[in-house]
Amino acid sequence: MKIKVSYRVIMGIMCSVIFSGSGVFSTLASAEAISQIVVEGNQRIEPETIASYMKLKRGDQYDEVRVEESLKSLYKTGLFTDVNIEQKGSVLVVKVLENPIINRIAFEGNQRVSDKILKAEVKLRPRMAFNRSKIQEEQQRLLHIYRLSGRFAATVEPKIIKLAENRVDLVFEINEGPQTTIRKIVFVGNKRFSDSRLESIIQTKESRWYRFFTSDDTYDPDRLAADQEILRRYYLKNGYADFRVKSAVAELSPNKEDFFITFTIDEGERYKFGKVGVNSKIPSLPSDDFTDALTMEEGDWYNSQELEKTIDNIMRIAGDQGYAFADPQPKVNRNKEEHTIDVTFDIEEGSKVFIGQIDIIGNTRTLDSVIRREFRLAEGDPFNQTKLLRSEQRIRNLGYFKKVSIYKEQGDAPDKVNIKVAVEEQSTGELNIAGGFSPQAGPLANFAIHERNLMGKGQRIGIDTVIAKRTKSVDLSFAEPYFLDRELEAGVNIYGRKDSFDRESSYEERTTGLTTWLKYHINEPLTQKLAYNINMDKISNLGDGTSEFIKEQPRRATTSAVSQTLAYDMRDFAIDPTSGYIVSLYNQFAGVGGTTRYSKNIVSGAYYIPLEEEVTLGLSAQSGIILGLGKTTRITDRFSLGGFLLRGFDFSGVGPRDRRGSQDALGGMKYYQSSAEVTFPIGLPNEFGIKGAAFVDAGSLWDAQKSNPNIFDDSSFRASTGLGLQWSSPFGPIRLDYGFPLKKRSLDKTRNLLFGFTSRF
Repeated sequence: MKIKVSYRVIMGIMCSVIFSGSGVFSTLASAEAISQIVVEGNQRIEPETIASYMKLKRGDQYDEVRVEESLKSLYKTGLFTDVNIEQKGSVLVVKVLENPIINRIAFEGNQRVSDKILKAEVKLRPRMAFNRSKIQEEQQRLLHIYRLSGRFAATVEPKIIKLAENRVDLVFEINEGPQTTIRKIVFVGNKRFSDSRLESIIQTKESRWYRFFTSDDTYDPDRLAADQEILRRYYLKNGYADFRVKSAVAELSPNKEDFFITFTIDEGERYKFGKVGVNSKIPSLPSDDFTDALTMEEGDWYNSQELEKTIDNIMRIAGDQGYAFADPQPKVNRNKEEHTIDVTFDIEEGSKVFIGQIDIIGNTRTLDSVIRREFRLAEGDPFNQTKLLRSEQRIRNLGYFKKVSIYKEQGDAPDKVNIKVAVEEQSTGELNIAGGFSPQAGPLANFAIHERNLMGKGQRIGIDTVIAKRTKSVDLSFAEPYFLDRELEAGVNIYGRKDSFDRESSYEERTTGLTTWLKYHINEPLTQKLAYNINMDKISNLGDGTSEFIKEQPRRATTSAVSQTLAYDMRDFAIDPTSGYIVSLYNQFAGVGGTTRYSKNIVSGAYYIPLEEEVTLGLSAQSGIILGLGKTTRITDRFSLGGFLLRGFDFSGVGPRDRRGSQDALGGMKYYQSSAEVTFPIGLPNEFGIKGAAFVDAGSLWDAQKSNPNIFDDSSFRASTGLGLQWSSPFGPIRLDYGFPLKKRSLDKTRNLLFGFTSRF
């Protein structure tokens, strides 16, 4: 049988075979193994380096998916602007266009922020590959720096300068713009406290001319967030337990030069404490043992700080018994109808623990031993919370560190706790060059160099020089706080001075001397200082008008004396205290050799009472007596009274005096002085450090050791009152007092205005 096949059918079959064959051939070609990888277009980067980033390797089968992965991997390096991969038979050709290399990074237009700060912020560096996407990131980083400094109108424009050999210079052109300050701070919803009162407690401040030393009047979102917490704590401290900040909004003016801050708050009702109690779950510590820990009573206004103080007291009491991890939890029951809050402190038992290791970190300069010797605890001791807190306070009081933090960590056994001390060193050297005025010395210049932590050993060394119209002095000092590796402070002072007393007593005095001393703690607040002093002085420039009683004094004298100072100090701060007290007894005996012989004795004390927030009452008194021990005591060794001790009276303005001629002051063998002073804020911003003061002073000085009708010697009571300003300046406490006598005698010398560097005891 014959089969007939048409021409068209035959052609269709042939075409199908041909085209299907080409697909097969293509598949076979793509499946061919890669024999070689050729890199084209590279200038700096080695072919082997480029090949290492690829997912296809020599000998692999060609795969479109892995080609795509290789392209992504090469782009991800940031080294290339363009990448193309082609297959030519068994050869894989990789064509690249390299990104330029950064030759230099520069900044133009920046004046307020240094190149050093900007370079530290920028992540790109010379010799790195240039990448446009990273340039935008750098631009935002630089803008962030300027916003932190309050310059929200700043602009940063990156400029790219092309160089030979595929290199570029990257220049950031900066327009810093004006500083964006806070024009206005508004509080919405406050009824109990005024806007000015609330602004005084937060960190963010309105722009004022006197704030050129601070950045508090520039917008900082972190500071604004902290201010919300400050407001919350302030209201909780004053009884507003339901207080909340609804919103804190910062609006930038259209010209980007000012911010307007609005705090919207809900004060809520004011609460009082209801029933307050303790529920101890520690078997060996019944609830009654914690009664003294409570700092609030039923009927007191609610105060969140009192809760914190009570918790600290409970932890201290438990810690003293070795329960380092006692956990006092205040349970609060709020009565919104009666506006009272009942509080019960539930105390969970913790294990009795001992000190494991004490580790110190962050002390790059100060020796470990200097820090460890301030600890009231040692490794292996039972844990004591009070001693730990006291140790932290002692380390802070060294003044060597900007920050001191003490952490408790679990030790290598369940009954062990490790103590970690983290410190941040600060500068301990001081160079002071200052000018000023003292009513006693006149215009003065002061030069001083001090180092409080010599070679990290805690030793102190210094030199002080004063040149004034009526005084010239130089003082060299050295102190070792742990003499012979004991808690025994030792020191030496070598000094020389020249004083003119032409206004008070018509003579000049030159003194050269040396003092050595030892100081130690009898217990934590009680210290004793033992000293030996030898000095030689000379009286000169006695004129015709000088008192005959001064002329009778020996012109030259050598004093060799021993002394002791016993002080019991419970003040919260040594300078500008706000609470606590100090009592001191000073005794000096001159006559251990030398040409003078006397006994000088002074007892003094001060008590500080906080009346209101930032208002303190200070009460102080002192009294002294000198015993001649069979010899006439020189005028230069006697007491004087006036000036800052008895404001309203001149220096040496009170006491025995020659009735004749220039009425020279002769000094006295006995005196007493007392003062009551209230310090208070005067409405200026706290950063000024200026407070007001109102005072009453009283006292008397008498006993010139000689009965003579030409000597005015009266023990009658003197008193004065007045107002003053106190400034905690960078150079030390400065006072300006205006006082006037309430009770005085005819020959007393008065001085209404006193100004100078001083600190009242």
